[in-house]
Amino acid sequence: MVIVTLQRDKCIGCNYCVEVAPQQFQMSKKDGKTVLLKSVNNKGFHTLKSPDYTILEACEQAEKVCPVHIITVKDV
Repeated sequence: MVIVTLQRDKCIGCNYCVEVAPQQFQMSKKDGKTVLLKSVNNKGFHTLKSPDYTILEACEQAEKVCPVHIITVKDV
């Protein structure tokens, strides 16, 4: 299971995550912050739980390139 978490409130809208993982992230036209697709929001933490391990590498890249370190990826 791959678990990706995004602290959306702290997003600065740099777009790096979208560039490296466009299947999981996109930019919101409303506020210019990233959206973690198919995620569940719990008090500002947007979480995606997926059994699809093909997303792991791209999400780990997004975690690494995020300048404000608001993306976490776990392989459980």
